[in-house]
Amino acid sequence: MSVDTPDPDRPGPGAVPPGADPPGGRPTTPYPDRGPATGPGPGSLTWYGVPPAVEAPQEPFRPRLGWAAVGAFGVMLLGVPLGLLWAGLAPDTPVVKTTSGAVYGEPQPEQPFAADGWFSLLGLGFGVLAAVGLWFLLRRSRGPVGLAAAVLGSLGAALVAWQVGRRVGLATFEHLLATAADGQTFGQPAQLRAGGVEWVGLLPVPYGNVLLPALGAAIGYTLLAGWSRWPSLRPGPMPDRSDRPGVSWASGAPPTPSAAPEPPAPGVAEPPRG
Repeated sequence: MSVDTPDPDRPGPGAVPPGADPPGGRPTTPYPDRGPATGPGPGSLTWYGVPPAVEAPQEPFRPRLGWAAVGAFGVMLLGVPLGLLWAGLAPDTPVVKTTSGAVYGEPQPEQPFAADGWFSLLGLGFGVLAAVGLWFLLRRSRGPVGLAAAVLGSLGAALVAWQVGRRVGLATFEHLLATAADGQTFGQPAQLRAGGVEWVGLLPVPYGNVLLPALGAAIGYTLLAGWSRWPSLRPGPMPDRSDRPGVSWASGAPPTPSAAPEPPAPGVAEPPRG
């Protein structure tokens, strides 16, 4: 073998012997130019489209309970417009004045069923909307406290709506019932037949379709909690990502120098080739 013929078994200049670490240390990942695969800080995988969630610090229980009580009371007050809406949509039932009182003008009238149906639909939708509203308004009280506020507030709103709606036109009906002649027909305002409050001893127990708003609130709040991206359900400040659109797989760490030899500088003669 001549001097100019390179030996295939002899490592060339800049080559790394078998078993030895390359210059700069052994890379910790199969992609040294991308930095470590896991862990915070420089070199970690950054998802710019969906930044990591930042949770808010836990607040004391007493302020959260106070805000929840205020939210439940506000929802209960919304039962007044709910009752007015129900009284406006539910049709009056035609009755006939007799010597023994008022009787239905038809053998099987449909108006009482329509009144129950309207109350059920409005109450169920009201409960879902109340849960959504409290979810966004009481952001720091999310969890069991917020759920209790939504359920109790919706139940109170249902009772308020029932009492407000049944009294719309009730005075006129009672006046006609007392002064109208026998055989005169007039309308009876909306009444609930599929729900109300029943007294069990000294405890009032609601039943029937007055419980539907509370059911809608429980379902809506539970679904919102199930789809929440924060484990504690309470969001915190989001990082600024206005200048980071899309998804970036780039690493913040400086690239690791390559183990390959650098090319010869201009003007340096190459070694003779065989």
